[in-house]
Amino acid sequence: MTEFYLALALLLLLLIVVGLIRILRGPTPADRMLAAQLFGTTGVAVVLLLAYAAKMPRLLDVALVFALLAAVVGVAFARRGWAEPRSNQEERHEP
Repeated sequence: MTEFYLALALLLLLLIVVGLIRILRGPTPADRMLAAQLFGTTGVAVVLLLAYAAKMPRLLDVALVFALLAAVVGVAFARRGWAEPRSNQEERHEP
């Protein structure tokens, strides 16, 4: 079963390489950010597979930290992506 986990981890690492291509060539910033989110999610999966393959339960904590960081990055992108332009915000607050 260990070989199976390692093979899946290798496949996921190859998917990260494909995501890197999307980051480099993505037509919009949203495409690039979604590819970066893919890195976070896939990174968590790779670390979990390695934790089970190597029988290292401490890596589960590392995967949890990666998952939390990926969630924070997603929220930061959403706040930045849908924020109003600065000029519109300044016009509303003028007396």
